[in-house]
Amino acid sequence: MSALARPGAGPAPATRGVPPQGRFSSYVHRSAAAGRLAVQPRMGFADLATMREGLREVRDADATSIGTITLDSYTRVNDHDSARAALRTGAELNGFPLVAHGERATRELLESVSGRDFPVQVRHGSALPQPLFRAMVAAGVDATEGGPVSYCLPYSRAPIAKAVSAWAECCELIAEQPDPMHLESFGGCMLGQLCPPGLLVALSVLETLFFREHGLHSVSLSYAQQTHPGQDLEALAALRRLGGERLSGADWHVVLYTYMGVFPRTPIGSFRILEESVRLAVRSGTERLIVKTPAEAYRIPTIAENVNALEFAESIAEDEAAREPSFEATDTGIYEEARLLVDSTLELAPTVGEALVKAFSRGHLDVPFCLHQDNANKSRAYVDPLGMLRWAEAGRMPLNVKGFDARRPVSAQGLLGMLGFNERRFDREQLTRVHSRELLAGSGPRSLS
Repeated sequence: MSALARPGAGPAPATRGVPPQGRFSSYVHRSAAAGRLAVQPRMGFADLATMREGLREVRDADATSIGTITLDSYTRVNDHDSARAALRTGAELNGFPLVAHGERATRELLESVSGRDFPVQVRHGSALPQPLFRAMVAAGVDATEGGPVSYCLPYSRAPIAKAVSAWAECCELIAEQPDPMHLESFGGCMLGQLCPPGLLVALSVLETLFFREHGLHSVSLSYAQQTHPGQDLEALAALRRLGGERLSGADWHVVLYTYMGVFPRTPIGSFRILEESVRLAVRSGTERLIVKTPAEAYRIPTIAENVNALEFAESIAEDEAAREPSFEATDTGIYEEARLLVDSTLELAPTVGEALVKAFSRGHLDVPFCLHQDNANKSRAYVDPLGMLRWAEAGRMPLNVKGFDARRPVSAQGLLGMLGFNERRFDREQLTRVHSRELLAGSGPRSLS
């Protein structure tokens, strides 16, 4: 059975009546129409030769793959002089310094590997990305991602109002191009973990509406895997439903991220959490998945490790599409919560950008455990005994959390325990299996350290 035929997946993109716009979107929609999940890594290397090799290996992988160029930390904060100095001296960088390499070198890199059947997305993390967007436009980049909230609160000290202004300028820059880049909201990935699904869905929708407000027609909504597959399935259904309601006239799809928090330490535990994210993507009808590798608990993964993760994801996607569903969606009101947050935020101002600034200044939107100066940081979340992510305190957000034990305290020790929930869950499954096999063999459990 095709992934798109699964219950809760919603209509295939072609049924929305909006033709795909651009090479990136067209590839994703063609893959989805064929029942194939598009997968991509978070890969980025500093030198041109290694970056080219990595993209070629991803392109040639046995998977429905998309290329990724992840940028370095200097470029993300517009310190391009330091990035250029690192290139001159051979100092180590943790990604590709696109602006430092220049538009000509980047364009030549892309033209040597990308094409109709292998689009490339640039991933960065910049709250004030005007120089980067100018360089990407000049280099002919297919797609990028981010947003005025999702790339400001976690990664920057810049005021939200300044980020909103910067991202409006960037959206308008790419909207006026003959072949505009695809833009993905990072709003469904706030802090990577411990943000309840209703707020993640709302932020992704609000950022995508912001992109539309500034002239973009090809966009994607994001969501990051959390701690309970059924709850995540419900959240993805809510995201798709709201996208269908709010993005009329747009070319859009959904992207899921393999868990972005504390990752399992054992190799098999890491592959198990990746497997669950793939099954979640297929079960929900999600068109695109950003994968992680076992190496990411310790270091930046190699090209071969990225390719291995992509091919593993492809095999699991095929298996899930052919089997009966392995889990069902919960019914906890995520759609209603997200819709309330979206609607009540939009009522605060005549434009989406102004509404976002006002919402955070009033605590009307409030990301738990986020220390940015423009975030109220009054809301709190917890993982309940069933593994579901719940609100403990809503702060000044218009949410009723009484049913979610509003007085439940979140201590420092409890926070650390919640941060490691998925690490323990998937590693414990592996340790339990190994110990059970040893006991059955009569050898008794052995230490795996």
